[in-house]
Amino acid sequence: MNIPTPINVTFDPGNGKLITIETGKLARQADGAVTVRQGDCIILATVVASKEPKPGQSFFPLTVDYQEKFASAGRIPGSFFKREGRLNDYEVLISRLIDRALRPLFPDDYLCDVQVLVTLVSSDPEILPDSLACLAASAALAVSDVPIQEIISEVRISKIDGQFVVNPGRSEIINAEMEFIVAATEKNIMMVEGEAKECQEEDLVQAIEKAHEAIRMQIKAQEELRDKAGAKPKRAYEKPYRNEELEKKIYEFATEKVRQIAEAATSKHERAEAFDKVKEELTEYLGEELPEEDQPLIGYYYHELQYHIVRDMVLDKRTRLDGRKLDEIRPLTMEVSPLPSPHGSALFTRGETQSLSTVTLGTPLDELLIETAATSNYSKFILHYNFPPFSTGEVRPMRGPGRREVGHGNLAMRSLKQLMPGDEFPYTVRVVSDILESNGSSSMATVCAGSLALMDAGVPFNKHVGGIAMGLISKGDKYAILSDILGDEDHLGDMDFKVTGTRDGICGVQMDIKVDGLSMDVMREALAQAKKGRLHILDAMYQTIATHRDDVKPQAPRVKKLIIDSEFIGAVIGPGGKIIQEIQKTTGTTINIEEVGNTGEVSIYGTNKENVDKAVAWVNGIIAVPEVGAEYEGVVKGIKEFGAFVEFMPGKQGLLHISEIMWKRLDTMDNVLNEGDHVKVKLIGVDPKTGKYKLSRKALLPKPEGYVEQRRPGGGPRREHDQRRDHDQRRDRGNSNH
Repeated sequence: MNIPTPINVTFDPGNGKLITIETGKLARQADGAVTVRQGDCIILATVVASKEPKPGQSFFPLTVDYQEKFASAGRIPGSFFKREGRLNDYEVLISRLIDRALRPLFPDDYLCDVQVLVTLVSSDPEILPDSLACLAASAALAVSDVPIQEIISEVRISKIDGQFVVNPGRSEIINAEMEFIVAATEKNIMMVEGEAKECQEEDLVQAIEKAHEAIRMQIKAQEELRDKAGAKPKRAYEKPYRNEELEKKIYEFATEKVRQIAEAATSKHERAEAFDKVKEELTEYLGEELPEEDQPLIGYYYHELQYHIVRDMVLDKRTRLDGRKLDEIRPLTMEVSPLPSPHGSALFTRGETQSLSTVTLGTPLDELLIETAATSNYSKFILHYNFPPFSTGEVRPMRGPGRREVGHGNLAMRSLKQLMPGDEFPYTVRVVSDILESNGSSSMATVCAGSLALMDAGVPFNKHVGGIAMGLISKGDKYAILSDILGDEDHLGDMDFKVTGTRDGICGVQMDIKVDGLSMDVMREALAQAKKGRLHILDAMYQTIATHRDDVKPQAPRVKKLIIDSEFIGAVIGPGGKIIQEIQKTTGTTINIEEVGNTGEVSIYGTNKENVDKAVAWVNGIIAVPEVGAEYEGVVKGIKEFGAFVEFMPGKQGLLHISEIMWKRLDTMDNVLNEGDHVKVKLIGVDPKTGKYKLSRKALLPKPEGYVEQRRPGGGPRREHDQRRDHDQRRDRGNSNH
């Protein structure tokens, strides 16, 4: 058996960090397999496609999974099972980026199962693997015989210190003011997704153009690898059955009926019912004698007819399914605080799309741990998006969030986080968007509702962030840019893109382009129209709530911050956490301590102001330095024959000697003080050797009239405690003699 020699191509992507693509060494039984290496980062990508489609298959079943092995970074997973489980949200998001770029590469009539698996097998602390994942997936397809039409690639483009940087490292990206992932073929942009700190539309266009230059270099490297490996002819595949005669009958019967429904400007459900009725009539017209293999074609040709009629209507009549103009936004309704109990809430309705969003304020203990193979980071801002089946009038099992929900929530989260306050706002913030109605972009409704709810919650969110979903329909030289697209327009368009931002710039973008040869001039026009629509929505949001509330709501946790010297952190925590646990249990608060340099930051959270103040006083007592001559309210903690131990400050005890309790002589402590008694004392001294505190009660009592202090030998005043000491010493000597 001859083992083939691995084949590789190495190129410089423009930043001096060489990339090597290799095939023929790993996973040789897959239809295509490559590794992509940059530094110590190695990604394995494989593709396998079934030879024939499943019987009755009517859609393209592409599966893309990206996974990071924890061993790649020398780590053991933190889960209970200590192994990688289902894909986490981070891996799902990268899988979606690859999927959206690859899907348009396959022929429309190719319906075989295709599985693309991309795995990080070696991690580099400086290299971000997600920017190489799609390159690996495309290269695996390029060296396979799976029938793709073009080669693509994907890069991250960032703007750092005013300069565009392709695939920046982890340490560089921290300072990025823009960050986008761009996918493209040699000629056309396919996908854009990312975030920015209020960038301008022209900045986005320039970023896309710079990214495309880098992508062309990567495509060339893939072509070289394919040619070196021996370009495989693309496999023949069984094309789905078609019947042109049946297509003609369907078009003749239904064209005018479909056109009338499309032009009637009805609501989503009215339109759907009308289309379904025509389909029933069509099925009846074709008759029961229709061969079984032709039955699935009724729906296929009927939906194709709808697709072309609606597109032509938009292009020719410049009107839309619901009767709106191309740049018209549906009616907007907004409300803050529709729910009395959450810390913040908002209801946002745009046409037939509705989001009910809530904000919950938590402590640092509520932060979200986000783990990848190479990193473990905590996030103080969390956004979750839910899409229940009733929002579209459907019946579906509830199985938790799917990839769509994760992706939509991530776009909203990335957009809103651009305006979130920093560490000066001590809360962990969770936004939850529940979509109650959907016909059009619910992710953009989530952005708007989330912004309103954050302001309602009193989060210092200084500007509203709004979002709008746009569409493009083109045919030859004609094109139409659609603002605030419907669900139907999303499916039949050539480009759908979502843009979020403030009045001052763009915060987030998600764009999928399905048409070849989209010019940058059309892109600029689409972005300008999107800005106009976004500003219209933002105006309505500011009319609803113009600025964030001055304070959090009464039901939200209150927070007080104390800055203490780091040497006191241990005293506040106590041995084994005893002190801090006692404070929390007694006051009903939550306390978080972080060491920052030479100081400790103590955050105290609680829903009751009195309890928070009590906890603050407790901590202040622990960190306070006792002052000789100061008076304190103490509690007796222990009784001895020579006096009492009194806690006069939290965690600080001193001796109240029997001679310092009152002005008259006491022979015993019996019935004088008991444990738990409150007693006012004065700090009269600190032992310089032991640091022990000396307390006095009698120093706070009026001296009895006629009281005379005895003189010591030598003329000095002889105090009563000196007499007592001499008495004790004489007694001890007497006891020893016996």
